[in-house]
Amino acid sequence: MTRVIHTGDTHIGYQQYHVPERRQDFLAAFRAVVRDAIDADVAAVVHTGDLFHDRRPTLSDIMGTLDILEELAAADIPFLAVVGNHEAKRDAQWLDLYASLGLATRLDGEPTVVGETAFYGLDFVPRSKRDDLDYDFAPHDADYAALVTHGLFQPFDYGDWDASEVLTESSVDFDALLLGDNHKPGKQEVEDAWVTYCGSTERASASEREDRGYNIVSFDDGVRITRRGLETRDFVFVDVELDAEEGIERVRSQVGQYDLDDAVVIVSIDGDGEPIAPASIEEYALDHGALVARVTDHRELAADERETSVSFADPDDAVAERVRELGLSGAARDIDETVRASKVADSNVQDVVKDRVSNLVEENPEALDAAAGAAGDGDTATGDDDSAATAETDGGDADEESTAAEPEPDAAGGGEDQSLEEFL
Repeated sequence: MTRVIHTGDTHIGYQQYHVPERRQDFLAAFRAVVRDAIDADVAAVVHTGDLFHDRRPTLSDIMGTLDILEELAAADIPFLAVVGNHEAKRDAQWLDLYASLGLATRLDGEPTVVGETAFYGLDFVPRSKRDDLDYDFAPHDADYAALVTHGLFQPFDYGDWDASEVLTESSVDFDALLLGDNHKPGKQEVEDAWVTYCGSTERASASEREDRGYNIVSFDDGVRITRRGLETRDFVFVDVELDAEEGIERVRSQVGQYDLDDAVVIVSIDGDGEPIAPASIEEYALDHGALVARVTDHRELAADERETSVSFADPDDAVAERVRELGLSGAARDIDETVRASKVADSNVQDVVKDRVSNLVEENPEALDAAAGAAGDGDTATGDDDSAATAETDGGDADEESTAAEPEPDAAGGGEDQSLEEFL
């Protein structure tokens, strides 16, 4: 039997709500997973990408992660992982640094056998490059095989990558696909294989109300997937429906019914009633011990929407249609996807786009020319696959942070050896 912990989307380094304590929470959650792995004496910890929140983690994040991986290595438990979209660099990856220190294995097209199971890896691949994949994996002689990768897969919600296509076209018969990117856990059986998300280890968005945790996957007379929760910082969700003539006192009363000590407090207001200043509710929660407080008055949002003329039921469709009208080149559409495709908050959009543009110009000076016959010409305008934006399964509050970048990973895997100074 091979029993492993399947985790991912740890997003180490994310200073959510600009609060240092939240940054520490993401590292602490990863440490809790590793210590559970040691206590349970599993065969391996399998990480499905986005170990870090972005491609420029701080030295404290790098060293904190190093300390945790050293603890895992001391217990003789391997750390197997792939690169996610948030942390991806154009050259060698942070995962390569830990691999060079003997603390991690970056999974690829060659089998890494642990117990009775061969593990393979596929780093995050942008939609614009997926058609070039051949899914050619080296053979193995283990009893089971699992592919570890990062992306939003069908048949799960918001999927833009068909899991059945990966399974049927791969040269290896996989018993399981261990996935990252979707912060909501789940499992489905596809093409006689189990396809599963482990979810994130910390709440990267106020929309992630479910408890956080990870999967335990056992390969023994088939594949068995169970769920184990993690103790993370409390999020207090207060949903208030105001009747006519009700106002701030009603909201305060609802918020005051909860233990707010050191919690992240998320207040949602609907219904009728008097206008309310969100800052006054946030101040009330902070005065009662909350670490962070955020208030969303959906009545104000509804009023704004009524005053705006929108011709699409889905805002992503509106954006996609506008991109098609612009007649952008394939390169420009690639950049558009970089900016829009993930919604976990990130501060690196400008840097990522700058790097991407520089590379494109070096490779092909005409790469950013508009497509011929742009507006209204379906043959040369943007295709649906390259213009659809990812929904908010990858975390992030749209009202507090900028949209995250999707830097392109090194699709070939590996990466050149680099010193710590070169990585920094």
